[in-house]
Amino acid sequence: MEGVAVIEAALLTMPLSPGVYRMLDAKGDALYVGKARSLKKRVVAYTQIARLPERLRRMVHATRRMEIITTGSEAEALLLEANLIKRLRPRFNIVLRDDKSYPWLVLTEDHPYPQIGKHRGEKRKGASYWGPFASAWAVNQTITALEKVFLLRSCRDTVFESRDRPCLLHQIKRCSAPCVGRVGTEEYAALVRDAKRFLSGETPSIQKRLAAEMEQAAEALEFERAAAIRDRIRGLTHVQGQNAINLEGVGDADVVALHQIAGQSCVQVFFFRGGRNNGNRSFFPSHLKDDAAPEEVLSAFLTQLYDDLPPPPLVLLSHPLPDAGLIAEALALKAGRKVELHAPQRGEKRVAIDHAATNAREALERRLAEGTAQAALLEGVATLFDLPETPRRIEVYDNSHIQGSHAYGVMVVAGPEGFMKNAYRKYSIQGGATLPGAMALRHGAPSAAPPDTPAPEVAEAPLIPEAVAAEVPGGLAATRPAPPSRRGGGSRVASGGGDDFAMMREVFERRFGRALKEDPERQGEGWPDLVLIDGGAGQLSAAREVMAELGLEDLPMVAVAKGPDRDAGREWFHSAGRAPFQLPPRDPVLYYLQRLRDEAHRFAITTHRAGRSKAITRSELDEIPGVGSAIKRRLLNHFGSARGVRQAGLEDLRNCPGVGPSMAARIHEHFHPGATGANLGKHIPGKPPGRPAG
Repeated sequence: MEGVAVIEAALLTMPLSPGVYRMLDAKGDALYVGKARSLKKRVVAYTQIARLPERLRRMVHATRRMEIITTGSEAEALLLEANLIKRLRPRFNIVLRDDKSYPWLVLTEDHPYPQIGKHRGEKRKGASYWGPFASAWAVNQTITALEKVFLLRSCRDTVFESRDRPCLLHQIKRCSAPCVGRVGTEEYAALVRDAKRFLSGETPSIQKRLAAEMEQAAEALEFERAAAIRDRIRGLTHVQGQNAINLEGVGDADVVALHQIAGQSCVQVFFFRGGRNNGNRSFFPSHLKDDAAPEEVLSAFLTQLYDDLPPPPLVLLSHPLPDAGLIAEALALKAGRKVELHAPQRGEKRVAIDHAATNAREALERRLAEGTAQAALLEGVATLFDLPETPRRIEVYDNSHIQGSHAYGVMVVAGPEGFMKNAYRKYSIQGGATLPGAMALRHGAPSAAPPDTPAPEVAEAPLIPEAVAAEVPGGLAATRPAPPSRRGGGSRVASGGGDDFAMMREVFERRFGRALKEDPERQGEGWPDLVLIDGGAGQLSAAREVMAELGLEDLPMVAVAKGPDRDAGREWFHSAGRAPFQLPPRDPVLYYLQRLRDEAHRFAITTHRAGRSKAITRSELDEIPGVGSAIKRRLLNHFGSARGVRQAGLEDLRNCPGVGPSMAARIHEHFHPGATGANLGKHIPGKPPGRPAG
């Protein structure tokens, strides 16, 4: 076998040191990533093909190249293996498919009145972080508790600095209103210290001190202050009672439990920080082996989970692991301190494990039930559109713009497990939004004008484009009246200069042109089994033109057009070779296709709004080379607006703090190309500043 020969050739120069090996296929994609204490001794086992299970035989058979990376120890190899598996996602590894980042709670420290908030991404200096939290909801709950109990502000610094009276949060007793001086710096600092102690698990001592302060205030007849402290104590008690599960005497720990059914696995993780439950998350590792042992799945899961998370000092497991010592050593190497892996058999910790295992079982049962229903829906889609087999990847396309401006095309992807959000794509329209037929012209073909379609309010049946009607048996006479599609018939140019058809052509050319370049043989998993377009016959015709030019006519394509008055449930479906048709209003497949179309529409609108907001915040100063945010801020503070900068003379620009002579000349040249003269930058009475004198 060629794969065995490749491995044997690699063994000739393979060292005995620890490291990581990768098996690659003919295209260079990773088939398997493994670690070893001794690379040569581990890899030689793959040459004994008769002793390997069928899964590994297929892997060896597909191997065309091997790569190795040596490490200083087996623990380092384990960390590197986990990193490569998460990044490369090899087919024959157990892979943790989790693309969501973990939210953290942040407390700024570079401000006299620190702010609490939610944070994702890289940590920065000048702030303290607590987490991770399992979800944004868990962070928001904690922020609400900190507001109620410690009255900390959550507003941005810009809002804080512009307030001249307390906001609503102060009125509902969730902020101490430091923005208007209702609390002093020292008093607010004491609240911040209490909040940090609360997040570190010192809740009982805080509650005891607050109770003493409340009694003192009552004895001094300061009943309003006593009532305020009472409300804070109640909030603290409410937070403590919210946690369904707690671990007494344990500061930072993760509870990890695995449950398996029908060859599938679910891992439930509860995050405890400072003794508080920061929420839980379900994970569904993918693996090709139906009989994968729990210990094997759990070992692979742990190393990948903590590849981008700091491991806590204690990890409680539902199953004892044979390689627990090696994993603990690797995690300790990553954390810079000791990490303990423990599988408790009794006591409170075992109760926590059982609780997590119950959640894992219920989550997996829900997933299997949803998968069964999803499989039935996909089979219905295959039957409806005469697909050769049940689709595993459905791509849905939509456009969004306002009169041709800020135009975006989007692609959402769905499969047997629901929406595949890591496969979503957005396309900023470059030419299709303003130049009708731009993509056809790019190919050297004449630009076809969009077919004419009656306005939506006309009762007569709209025309069917000839490109579609020609493929319907019997021609136009055989087709029944087709409805108006998206945006008034699906065959109408978006008003104000936007061309939906040019946009669709551009999106399809970019999407499938790149796919053909990267995978000309179409052997990868990134090719759709069905393409849905949010639109009508016009959008379908535009997309099919591009697919024909690319030689991809065999990909099934369907356009989903809204019915009269855009009523959900009266959608029309357009596809090549058959007349437009509708489904019964209560057909489950119709509901499923509506969900796909609505998700594409949601993603398109969200993308368009984000792009429009970004454009609104841009200034013409951003177009000047060398002008960064600092210089732009100085210019706007000095001249008041971009218009003031544009009208400023050269001397005025030189006098702006932080803007040197060369930068002033560059800015002036940008707004006044070629302006020269002895009077440049000088003001003449009655003339606007910035215009050359004379």
